[in-house]
Amino acid sequence: MKNTNRGAPIMSSCASFTFVFLFTFLNSFRVFAQDPIYRYHRCPNTTTFSRKSTYLTNLRTLLSSLSSPNASYPTGFQNATAGEFPDRVTGLFDCRRDLSPEFCRGCVLYSVNETLYRCPNEREATLYYDECMLRYSNENILSTLNTGEVVKLWNPDNVTSNQLNQFRDLVLSTMNQSAIEAASSSRKFSAKKANFTALKSLYTLVQCTPDLTTQDCLSCLQQSIKKLPTEHVGGRYIMQSCNSRFEEYPFYNESAVRTPQAQLDPAPPLPLRRPISKTTPPPGKGANSSVMIIAVVVPVTAVFLLFVAVSSVWAKGKKTVVETEPVLAEDRDDITTAGSLQFDFKAIEAATDKFSESKKLGQGGFGQVYKGTFPSGVQVAVKRLSKTSGQGEKEFENEVVVVAKLQHRNLVRLLGFCLEGEEKILVYEFVPNKSLDYFLFDPRKKRQLDWARRYKIIGGISRGILYLHQDSRLTIIHRDLKAGNILLDADMNPKVADFGMARIFGMDQTEANTRRVVGTYGYMSPEYAMYGHFSMKSDVYSFGVLVLEIISGMKNSSLYEMDGNVGNLVSYTWRLWSNGSPLELVDSSFGDNYQTSEITRCIHIALLCVQENAEDRPTMSAILQMLTTSSIALTVPKQPGFFFRGKHGQVAEVGTSTDKLAICSIDDASITSVAPR
Repeated sequence: MKNTNRGAPIMSSCASFTFVFLFTFLNSFRVFAQDPIYRYHRCPNTTTFSRKSTYLTNLRTLLSSLSSPNASYPTGFQNATAGEFPDRVTGLFDCRRDLSPEFCRGCVLYSVNETLYRCPNEREATLYYDECMLRYSNENILSTLNTGEVVKLWNPDNVTSNQLNQFRDLVLSTMNQSAIEAASSSRKFSAKKANFTALKSLYTLVQCTPDLTTQDCLSCLQQSIKKLPTEHVGGRYIMQSCNSRFEEYPFYNESAVRTPQAQLDPAPPLPLRRPISKTTPPPGKGANSSVMIIAVVVPVTAVFLLFVAVSSVWAKGKKTVVETEPVLAEDRDDITTAGSLQFDFKAIEAATDKFSESKKLGQGGFGQVYKGTFPSGVQVAVKRLSKTSGQGEKEFENEVVVVAKLQHRNLVRLLGFCLEGEEKILVYEFVPNKSLDYFLFDPRKKRQLDWARRYKIIGGISRGILYLHQDSRLTIIHRDLKAGNILLDADMNPKVADFGMARIFGMDQTEANTRRVVGTYGYMSPEYAMYGHFSMKSDVYSFGVLVLEIISGMKNSSLYEMDGNVGNLVSYTWRLWSNGSPLELVDSSFGDNYQTSEITRCIHIALLCVQENAEDRPTMSAILQMLTTSSIALTVPKQPGFFFRGKHGQVAEVGTSTDKLAICSIDDASITSVAPR
């Protein structure tokens, strides 16, 4: 089940913000090469503390203790207590046991830095990530069994009915064995691999916090296992004291655990299904220390300085209820509590020299973007929405609420907003290298993007979209993924931007229809462009087009001719693939500096993304695994959607059936209102 609880607003106190900054700076040891995967947080507001309270002082001491280099990372578990009653605070962290101490340390530091953002003034908090858990409370939580709070998640693919009983039996028997093994061990952990068929395996993991007794651990795990959604091909059940999980793919580091294999008599194999959860990155391979220190310190420092620069002009904004399309009660929010800062218009005007032409960075779909510099020296990107643009207050508030809730290295970060009179302004982190299309489609500039760098960009974009679809607190469909909306930072790392047309889905929602089609011609999936039907698979289609553009350095919207047939980049790629010559697509600026197998695999994945039928396209989690794990077999692509059959300049068709007419122009302009057929 996907958690859609709204995140708590960013701390309003300068003291708390300063603490987060200093804490991050002083703890600048190596962190994750990739952010830990957030799952859920709970911070009940039944008891709170003030910014000047003794409790906050004790909490800071506790968090500093838990994340200090002297903490017990080799065991993956640590607890501590700070202060005296009634302001005493007790806390612990618990890492997944297959992770290296370095990865554990990175996850703990990340969660410590996030807790005061997600739970700014609550005395009790629990944060769950795939890799670790952080928990603290004003009550004693050590050596105490707690099974009250539950997080349940599952893979949406179901086990076939004729194999359901066999699969459930294997899951329960394997996990119950693991529970007994974990409860009796000092690590309170067990992971096993079991053979379901000759071609399919089952991977299981159970874990308790090591402070529990054998009896309490076993009791907790047994309760958890009974609640597992065994009708699905993967699932997990998380409680504060223990958790259990099973999948049909290895989601933990097999080399770090011993996994005796249980056996089951051969049976017909389960249909191959793509996992919804992202495989945990191999532990023990942290990024270069200095690079990661910069990655942590610089953004936090920038935000801190920005905070100081505008703290004198803070103003309380008017409360506005945001309604997405269709209106979802749980998605209503107040933009003044969306986790962003409200800027004074005069401060923004001064930072941009009154929006002078020399400060202009570009023209967006709904207005102009300027570079701003505050007196402190902090640089920002200021998006000033046109007074006559298609984006009214609804889209503006949508972007504020959506982006303020998002925190990921591959998403551009919203720093604040301004809403004064007719002025609607968004303030983003400044990304120095402009957008991907600025380099990709320029004959000279594209040479700065060799294949290694482009491959890294593809991976970063996929992680950003996966976060939107699955790992953020909301399920978000971007609806306008294109090269112009991918920004590049100083190290050419990609950041997905421009969420003015994004849609927030409800907890159990996976697809929707709209009569207001928005996006960019050439990147739209067939079902969305023609019928207004969109889902996560619509973004997958756009991602596939984007990958083909990155590989070729050519625009999908241009026309290409091959064997007398005229089409766009998707259809051109398909003909090359069908003719057995996919490498003809490769950008000539690479020379011979690329791996043939790697680039061919990327073309293959892109073609799977642009399949005409949405159900034939992989999920973003499966795509990321395909990109990072070469041993995963890829299915054979079918003829893609938006396949142009026209000859000699005739109007081409959309889709593969002969009774459909083209409704897309060949340019790449963003559209805001098209009535689907």
